[in-house]
Amino acid sequence: MVNILEQLKTQTTTITIPEHYKNLSVEEMEKRVLAVKEKLGKRLFIPAHHYQKDEVVKFADATGDSLQLAQLCEQNKEAEVIVFCGVHFMAETADMLTKDAQKVLLPDMRAGCSLADMANIQQTERCWEVLMDTFGDTMIPLTYVNSTAAIKAFVGRRGGATVTSSNAKNMIEWALTQKERILFLPDQHLGRNVSFELGIPLEKMAVWNPITHAFEFDGDIQDAQIILWKGHCSVHENFTVEHVKQIREDMPTAHVLVHPECPFETVAASDYAGSTSYIIKTIEEAPAGSKWAIGTEMNLVQRLIHEHPDKEIVSLNPHLCPCMTMNRIDLPHLLWSLESIETEKYIHEIKVDEKTTNDAILALNRMLERA
Repeated sequence: MVNILEQLKTQTTTITIPEHYKNLSVEEMEKRVLAVKEKLGKRLFIPAHHYQKDEVVKFADATGDSLQLAQLCEQNKEAEVIVFCGVHFMAETADMLTKDAQKVLLPDMRAGCSLADMANIQQTERCWEVLMDTFGDTMIPLTYVNSTAAIKAFVGRRGGATVTSSNAKNMIEWALTQKERILFLPDQHLGRNVSFELGIPLEKMAVWNPITHAFEFDGDIQDAQIILWKGHCSVHENFTVEHVKQIREDMPTAHVLVHPECPFETVAASDYAGSTSYIIKTIEEAPAGSKWAIGTEMNLVQRLIHEHPDKEIVSLNPHLCPCMTMNRIDLPHLLWSLESIETEKYIHEIKVDEKTTNDAILALNRMLERA
């Protein structure tokens, strides 16, 4: 059953893009995008996540991962409108961190996140009741930023914080100074990989299944220190140990570099694992002639291939498609969003309610203070 309050967490109306935008030439669209950017100047800010299409990234004022873009949006006090080229939870975060007068637009409302959708507020509240009954007041929640505003607010109210793939290690270390145990949601792989890196054995990690409403754990549940929500990124879960083995055969001298949202076994079999920013930096600093197999979203891998012709770079899974929701925002939707500013229609404005914002800000600030 879908929680009605969560449905209303953002006041948005989904509108289908007018057909004539789809019939414009690329040259015409690019010309009109540049015209709007020039006209609005600093009144407009376009942040774009690294996983976005090149046709969108080329017009971005800044590119980055979730943490970087959250910080940039918070710091930007001049922009009247932020056109966020990413996914829904990122636009929510931008709205919560910016001033009330600043508007945040998401060019395509279909740009969601399957990982964020794997934890809704009703499931989380039911889980928390069981955790309190099982462990008492020994729990603190952490949520990956790839989660809804309602989940962030839930975490904020209970003394927890948000995390990103680039600071998850620091945030888990901090959380364990606050309480004995952590509920980590919604990505079990990130939570497991980072906790293991910190020296927490797998035997002390339990999985909470929100569908069966039960723990998945062999042994005495009281021995569990990390409770992992059973969620995953549909892109990164498709990088497997078999892919690593195949690369070892096909490119024996290649370094395997993966994102920590990949399964534990894949990360363990790889040479390096780290956030999107870590992946980019590693490739930038790699010597010419080096070989790399990268396990992350295809748009980013293709961009790295293009930007570093002096290195041999391939996808760890060559048959993987780009993230479907990250790919929703294209040039026609970007233009449509920008031109809605000129007409003051502000298509697909993301607006999180005040109560949710206030509670979620607690979780976000606990992260940003330690960034």
